[in-house]
Amino acid sequence: MLSMYKYPKFDYRKPAELAAGENGAPGRYPVVVVGAGPVGLAAAIDLAIQGQKVVVLDNDDTVSIGSRGVCYAKRALEVLDRLGCGDEMVDKGVSWNVGRTFFREEEVFNFNLCPEPDHHRPGMINLQQYYLEEYLVKRAEAVGVELRWKNTVIAVNPGEDSTGLRVETPDGAYNIDTDWLIVADGARSSIRAMLGLDIEGKIFMDRFLIADVVMKADFPTERWFWFDPPFHRNQSVLLHRQADNVFRIDFQLGWNVDPEVEKKPENVVPRIKAMLGDDREFDLEWVSVYTFQCRRMHSFRHGRVLFVGDAAHQVSPFGARGANSGIQDTDNLAWKLKLVMDGKAPAALLDTYSEERVFAADENLMNSTRSTDFITPKSTTSKTFRNAVLGLAEHYPFARALVNSGRLSVPAYLTESRLNTADADSFAGKMVPGAPMDDAPVKTDSGEPWLLKVLGNRFQLLYITDDASRLDAATASALAALAEGEIPVQAIVVAKTGTAPAGLKTVIDTRGRIAERYDAQPGTCYLARPDQHVAARWRAFDAAAVKKAVAVATCNA
Repeated sequence: MLSMYKYPKFDYRKPAELAAGENGAPGRYPVVVVGAGPVGLAAAIDLAIQGQKVVVLDNDDTVSIGSRGVCYAKRALEVLDRLGCGDEMVDKGVSWNVGRTFFREEEVFNFNLCPEPDHHRPGMINLQQYYLEEYLVKRAEAVGVELRWKNTVIAVNPGEDSTGLRVETPDGAYNIDTDWLIVADGARSSIRAMLGLDIEGKIFMDRFLIADVVMKADFPTERWFWFDPPFHRNQSVLLHRQADNVFRIDFQLGWNVDPEVEKKPENVVPRIKAMLGDDREFDLEWVSVYTFQCRRMHSFRHGRVLFVGDAAHQVSPFGARGANSGIQDTDNLAWKLKLVMDGKAPAALLDTYSEERVFAADENLMNSTRSTDFITPKSTTSKTFRNAVLGLAEHYPFARALVNSGRLSVPAYLTESRLNTADADSFAGKMVPGAPMDDAPVKTDSGEPWLLKVLGNRFQLLYITDDASRLDAATASALAALAEGEIPVQAIVVAKTGTAPAGLKTVIDTRGRIAERYDAQPGTCYLARPDQHVAARWRAFDAAAVKKAVAVATCNA
């Protein structure tokens, strides 16, 4: 019953700098990414599909061992769609929306991550991290990213105009320079340590056992979380189904245990049997014991060095906020870096990467800390309160709102960003400036079935009308002219019916969800950032207002 996954080995190739011999000059590259995990690969792919030359350095030559990151949220899947590998993820992963929380033997709380109809992606999928990394490696190769395996950065020399790196390989060491360095080398970031940069927060004094178990079971594809279950008294347990009949089980252990002892099969197997019963056949695929931290760097930008993912911030695993927030870091960073590299925006735009993603990190840290405090109360009084809440939650709605077995990953609403243009008109709904844009089913001539398949990688203006074919010539001409600006804006006509004049893309709101979710009336306009966040919105089209909002969103105002 063992998992059939075979860990790939990626080919090490002698770098060009070493092939040139001792007298060869250091290579110079526009962007170097350190770390070929999900976050580093996502950053590299995003820049490559926008036409940038990217080199990725990684000290290993395979994907992550063990399932590690498991849960990928709707917003991360939408980003992966834009990068070109969302379908593989969803096809292989286990999709789910429902989570259930139990106190002892009774269910006391449940939730649905996607209660609205007509969204392309589920609230969450479960998939072992090694699959995600494998898909991202293939995609990176397809879009021309240069992947250098077994290349370990051993020294960093940041400068005003570039950053120098010393890199160790099986064939010796070499030097390269890069205009921009993206650091994605994980929670124990060696680059961060080399630069002497601090990361602040706290370590939680608890330990958890991860057991990836291969078994055949007809459990629903839901998230199950137990407080004080009969099979693991006074502690918590989490159960998730993954691909290939692999189930992730997390057992809370407490702080005063020996991690090495707890990982031994003779100690893990009895815990699982107590949970599943003696008759259930299973195999252990991977076992680990972990502690966790909630902390972040003060700033994610240090000159030409940009930190993303766990290198910049770390949270507890409860809530699936690690890889999901890291992928959203790169979603925020790539378009800004591309504009700066193209000379179309000042370097100050990269400060807003740090500002916006520090805001998101703080939101994640707050939610993660609250979840952890509820799951692992630090005093007898806290535990008594927690258990009282759980006992009341089965019968009283007010108590259910207090149950916290991990507030699951959601995208940040960047409502305080200085890149937003404030509303001058009245709108209902949640698509405020700074919001991640909601998806909706659509019909287009080129076949995209979802709104977010149309949006991304550039500034775009949604112009909403009833009948696209009745768009007057002056408005059509002004919309088309937006594409001729220093920073081009693609105009998209959203309508109930009809086709816009030649040169303008038409999107048909087939089920009225755009009108509903965006509080759209004829003439309403939404300016979308390249990362599918709302930059501005108006009740009437004004080309000058659009150009000004683009200037604000790119720090050119």
